[in-house]
Parts: sequence; structure tokens; C-alpha cells
Amino acid sequence: MDCVLPAVPAPPTHLQVVNVTDTRAVLQWTPSLGKVILDSSVTEYKLTGLLSMSRYIVLVQGERDGHYTSLVTTEFITGKLRFPFPTECSQELLNGALQSGEVDIFPQGKEGQAVRVYCDMETDGGGWTVFQRRMNGKTDFYRTWSEYSAGFGNLSEEFWLGNELLHNLTSVGPVSLRVDMRSGNETAYAHYANFSIDSVERKYALTVSGYTGTAGDSMRYHNGRPFSTRDKDTDPLGIHCARAYMGGWWYKNCYKTNLNGLFGINSNNQGIVWIDWKGKDASIPFTEMKFRPSRFSPATHG
Repeated sequence: MDCVLPAVPAPPTHLQVVNVTDTRAVLQWTPSLGKVILDSSVTEYKLTGLLSMSRYIVLVQGERDGHYTSLVTTEFITGKLRFPFPTECSQELLNGALQSGEVDIFPQGKEGQAVRVYCDMETDGGGWTVFQRRMNGKTDFYRTWSEYSAGFGNLSEEFWLGNELLHNLTSVGPVSLRVDMRSGNETAYAHYANFSIDSVERKYALTVSGYTGTAGDSMRYHNGRPFSTRDKDTDPLGIHCARAYMGGWWYKNCYKTNLNGLFGINSNNQGIVWIDWKGKDASIPFTEMKFRPSRFSPATHG
């Protein structure tokens, strides 16, 4: 009796590589006719984590009932980094970094001047450079002028990136600000289309405008205000706001938001406060402040 082997399926055809960057590429192909293990609707597969300026050979093979088609192959070379020395997190995202976390940036765009920062690559399209986070009370935010200027804390937990670096990063072009807050199961955010921090000579004065969001526009009250700390009071009124509310901030008789206040204090206006969302006596357990270039478009960064 003759044994009839199952027919071997035809291999996929027209295998090609498209959208090649320094670290990513997309495979596209035309599926073979007939039933195969791969769903017939699958016609592409995204390759990630590739090395820049590297040659790759790709092999694709069909299989059915333990029988394999011949191989189809293609090859490609990944490109150079779009931004070899990214100056902030949106450029790192455009370089192919899709996961939130710590990265090195180059504020002057030159090698040898790296600064470690935390990038949020997920919120509203990603590309945010995070400069403040409160989450557990482990870091003291009742600090001196020099400490706020240089930055302090742990990038993986609570930190302030530093006023001098903030000035450098927000003064090179139009920048937007986003503030994310969480209290229990509730979340809120504030987005400002225009954001910058002035120089030390101008006492790191805040510029902020163009609010949208769900938290309410508490930052508008602080627009134009210089920064104050426990050892440097820049508020013209008699009360020393930084000492009274134990933080460093752009106080103005004294605040409508105080995200660098005392952690977990829900009385006497002493906590981490955003008045237009939770009032004065509800300390917000989680806050994160971040910026990215205003020209960045989440829909087109691919």
C-alpha cells in the first residue's frame, strides 16, 4: 500500500523589512495559501531591542503537521541613532527607547556631559522627563537653596531633579508641563502648554500657562513667582512660606499647590496639596511632575 504524505504547505512570500531604525524593524510578508500554524491574518512582526548600525539576517519558515516549507530570507542593516546624544526624554523615545526608566541624557548634546534622569515613556504618548516625584515619604523635601538647585533623592522613588538643570532643559525651546496625581483609586492630571524655569539670577522663577486637565488650575496662581527655600525667602510678604509649610516651591502668600510639602500630613495646610483637586487638608500620596517639548506629537513619534 502506498503511503501518501500530507501535502507540504507553500512558504510565505514577499518577505521584506520596513520602518528600520537604530533599534527596531518591522517584518512584513504575504502568507502562504492553505492552513498553517500562523494565523493567516498575521502579515507582520515587530523586531525590537536591536543594535544600531548592525546587520541582521531574518529567516521565515512555514509549518503544518510537522512538515516544514523551505526558508525565505531577507537581511537589513539598522540605522544610526536619530539623536546620538539625546538632550531629554522625547529624543530618547525617538531613538527607540519604549520603556519607562532611568536613562542618560546630554543637556548640551555632547558626549561626556551625561546626566541621569527618569523618563516616562507611557503617559500620553511618552517622552516625558520627570523632575519631581512623591510616593512614600522616604525623601526629605524640606531642603536648602543649594540642595534644590543641585537636585536630590532617588530616581526610582522620590526626588527633585534640580533647579539648575530644569532651567537648562526648559529654556532651549517651548516646553509643556504635566502633573500626575493619585489618591487611593482616584487620579487627576494638569497639563500646561507653556512651562519654563528662569535662571538662578532670576531666582528660578516659574513660567506656566495654558491649562487643560482634570485636577483644576492650581499652578496658575504661582506663575511668575521665584523659588523659595527654608534658607532663602523670595516671597515679598512678611510670612516665610517655605518655613511655614516646610518645602521648597514658587510660593506666593503662600500657595494654591504645594507638591513639595510634608508627606502624609492631612492638617494645618502642611501636606502635599493641590487645592483645586483635594483642598488644603488632604495630602496627596503620589505626585509626579514632568516636561517634554511642546512640539512633540504623541501620534507621530513612531
